[in-house]
Amino acid sequence: MPPRATWNGHLKCSLVSLPIRVYNATSSSTRISFNQLHRKTHRRLKQQMVEPELGPVDRTDIVKGYEYDKDKYVLIADSDLEKVKLETTKVLDILQFIDAQELDPLYLDSPYYVAPDGPVAEEAFRIIREAMREKNRIGIGRVVMSGREHIAALRVLDQGFVMTTLRYASEVRSHTAYFEDIRNGDVNKAQRALAEQLIDGMTTPFDPAQFTDRYQDALMEVIKAKIEGTEPVVTQEVEVGKVINLMEALKQSLAASPKKPPAKSIKTEEKKAAKKKRA
Repeated sequence: MPPRATWNGHLKCSLVSLPIRVYNATSSSTRISFNQLHRKTHRRLKQQMVEPELGPVDRTDIVKGYEYDKDKYVLIADSDLEKVKLETTKVLDILQFIDAQELDPLYLDSPYYVAPDGPVAEEAFRIIREAMREKNRIGIGRVVMSGREHIAALRVLDQGFVMTTLRYASEVRSHTAYFEDIRNGDVNKAQRALAEQLIDGMTTPFDPAQFTDRYQDALMEVIKAKIEGTEPVVTQEVEVGKVINLMEALKQSLAASPKKPPAKSIKTEEKKAAKKKRA
C-alpha cells in the first residue's frame, strides 16, 4: 500500500477531470538534526514567544498580522484566509503543454508523485498519461498546496506522473549580473580537444544510487565516537593545487581517467549476427 496522500483533488485538462492522489516524492527523515541544549545542564531548550513589554506570551494570544508599513500591522484571522477561494484549491488545473526539453531546471522546486484516486479514475488517467508519453509533453498548470497557489509541471514517470511545483519568474534571479564580468576570448583548439576527450571519457549513465551523503556519514562517525568516548578518525582534507599549465593538467587528467572501451558500431554487430546465422 502506498503511504498516506499529501493532497487529494482532481486533475483537470480542458473538460476532462479525474480524481487523483498526490504524495511527497522526497523525504528528509534520514538527515541528521541537532537539538539546542543548555551548556551546563545539557537539558533541551524550549522556544517561547515573547512580547517586548509583556514578556512571555501564551499561544492563545498569538494572532497573524501583515506589516503594511513600518511597525503598522493589519490583523488576519483564519476566517479571512478562508475567503481566499481559487478554482485551483482542490484541482490541479493543466493550462498548457510544452515540449519536455523546454522546462528550465532552474524553476523546479518540490516533486510529488501523482496517482489515480480509485479504479474508476484509472482509464482516463492511462489515456492522458500515454498521450503525453507519446508526444513527449509536460503539462503546465496551477494548484493550491500548503496555503499558496503554485505553478506545477506534470510529467510522465513509469505508470504514473511526477508533479513538480515551480518557482515563479519573480523568484528566480537573472543570471546576467553574475556573468557580465566573465570575459570572452579565443579558445585554444588543442586544449579544447583534450577537454572534449576528458568529458567523453568521464561520460556515463547517471545513477543517483551511487552517490551518498559522505558528509552525513562522516558526521555520524563523529557522533558514534563521541557516544563511545573514543576519538573519530579524521580524513585529511584534499588540497586543490593551482592550475599552472592547463595543457599539462588536461593531459594528466586524461591519463588518470578510466579508459572506456571503444563503442561497437551497429553495422559490425549486424555482420557478426549474420555470420552466426549462416554457421
